[in-house]
Amino acid sequence: MENSHVFISVVHYPAVNKDKKWVVTSFTTLDFHDVARPARTYELGGYFIVQPLKSQQFVINEQIKYWLEGFGSRFNPRRSDAAKLVKVVSSITEAVKSIEKITGKTPKLIGTSAKKYPQTVTYSEMRSKIEKKEDVYLILMGTGWGMPEELVKSCDYILEPIQGPGEYNHLSVRNAVAIILDRLFSVNRDLESL
Repeated sequence: MENSHVFISVVHYPAVNKDKKWVVTSFTTLDFHDVARPARTYELGGYFIVQPLKSQQFVINEQIKYWLEGFGSRFNPRRSDAAKLVKVVSSITEAVKSIEKITGKTPKLIGTSAKKYPQTVTYSEMRSKIEKKEDVYLILMGTGWGMPEELVKSCDYILEPIQGPGEYNHLSVRNAVAIILDRLFSVNRDLESL
C-alpha cells in the first residue's frame, strides 16, 4: 500500500475532560468504520484504537471479529477490508512497539491539536516529509477534550489546527481524521493551497 509507513490512532487514554483532568474516554462504534475506511482509502499501514479498559477492548475486539470472521465479512467485504487495519492496544507505547515490530523502525509521532505549538507544521510540510518515505509515522488523534498538553508537546510534529472561517472549532474525531488524511494524502490536492 502506498502509505503503509503511516499509521493512525484514536487515543482514548490519555485524554482530558473540560477541566483538563486526565480521563479515559469511551469507544464509540462510529469510530470503528469512520476511521478505518479513510485509513484504508488513503492506504495507511494500520489503525490503532488506544483503549486501556478491558471491557471496552472486548467490545472493539468483538466488532473486529464480526467484520473479519462473522456475517459482516460476507455481507460487506469492503468494510471487512478496512477492518483488517484495526488493532486494539492498551497504550500509545504498545502501538509504538507494534509498529516497530511491523516496520523495524520507531515511528515519529504526529500530534493533532486545536492549538499551535513550537513544533507545529503545515500540512504541505508534513506531506513532503511523509512522501520521502524515510521515516515511519504515527498520527495521534485525541478524544474527549483532546490529549493532555504534555503528550502533545512530546510529539515530533504537531499538525496545524483545522480552522474554519470563524471562532467555532469543535470537530468530532471522525471529521478531523477525514480532513487530516485528505490534506496529507489526497491525489487531488493542490499543495500550494495548504
